[in-house]
Amino acid sequence: MLQASCKEFLSKLASGDPTPGGGGASAFCAALSTALASMVANLTSGKKKYAEYQEDIERILADAQQLRLQFEELVNADARVFAPLAKAYGLPKDTPNEIALREQVMEKCLHDASAVPLEIMEKVTETIVLLEELAKKGSRMVISDVGVGATFCRSALIGASLNVYINTALMKEREYAAQLDDKVDELLGEWTQRADKVVNDVTNAVRK
Repeated sequence: MLQASCKEFLSKLASGDPTPGGGGASAFCAALSTALASMVANLTSGKKKYAEYQEDIERILADAQQLRLQFEELVNADARVFAPLAKAYGLPKDTPNEIALREQVMEKCLHDASAVPLEIMEKVTETIVLLEELAKKGSRMVISDVGVGATFCRSALIGASLNVYINTALMKEREYAAQLDDKVDELLGEWTQRADKVVNDVTNAVRK
């Protein structure tokens, strides 16, 4: 999906095609936030003023690169798992056998379509940890970009959560759906607050 230019990706996102959708857009937001973390780390690396953090910055660069590549793949993964679900909605339901088959297919597709946005959320927490560290150790010249990255993380978290909730609401396996919802609630509760704290800390730093 991201082999296309940004212009092509946005055009596809704006079209009537079911993919990419909100899940892919959330993963893209996460990729943007992680790329910003890399940028801040790159602009900090090698600077005498931040020499005491050089080892940490190099670790952040390595971690951020891996995370960004994973988010890029999650953009594609979300499209892959949603396409069968979109088709499943169109399965016939005129006979008992058709209804049973449709429910079976739908349930599997709903499980698959929930797994990717949940993974996006889990990976976003790793980016937030990097941004928390960069808020303290990154170059003050680009500290605002740490805050921008945190806002993208927050958007990715909330966006991905909505893509879990819409699928769990339709699941027949209510116990499993509740477990997923609880996990999403837990992630949102902790990590949106941590992203917000990064934004607030950066705002206070740049408005001195």
